[in-house]
Amino acid sequence: MAQINVVPYIDVMLVLLVIFLVTAPLLKQGVKVDLPRVPSKPVSSQATQPPLTVTVNAQGIFFVSQGANPTQPLDAAALRRIVGEVLSKNPKTQVYVRGDSHVSYGKVVEAMGILQQAGAEKVGLVTEPPAANSQR
Repeated sequence: MAQINVVPYIDVMLVLLVIFLVTAPLLKQGVKVDLPRVPSKPVSSQATQPPLTVTVNAQGIFFVSQGANPTQPLDAAALRRIVGEVLSKNPKTQVYVRGDSHVSYGKVVEAMGILQQAGAEKVGLVTEPPAANSQR
């Protein structure tokens, strides 16, 4: 027989497709934080590169990411070093802080101070819009 039997290859591809469909929702990017809900205007970005985002989770641990992938937990010195390296390569990088609503105010201010020491001139705070059914 001079023909290739493609049925086993199709079976393998279908199995791989099912595996990817099942595992894709399980792969979450980022650090889970409960952002404060306040009314604010969305930030318009004309930047050609992704912003640098520092996340402070509910336990007060720092994470830094540029794009979608956060790094491992960082201490203050490592955060200062990493942000300083990024800003020395491109000082126009936008810098944002995502602080969990349950973390102390002091940890968010500490993150902002570290960013200032690393060379960030402007730092934005990330929030969530308020829920439509909540009344204040």
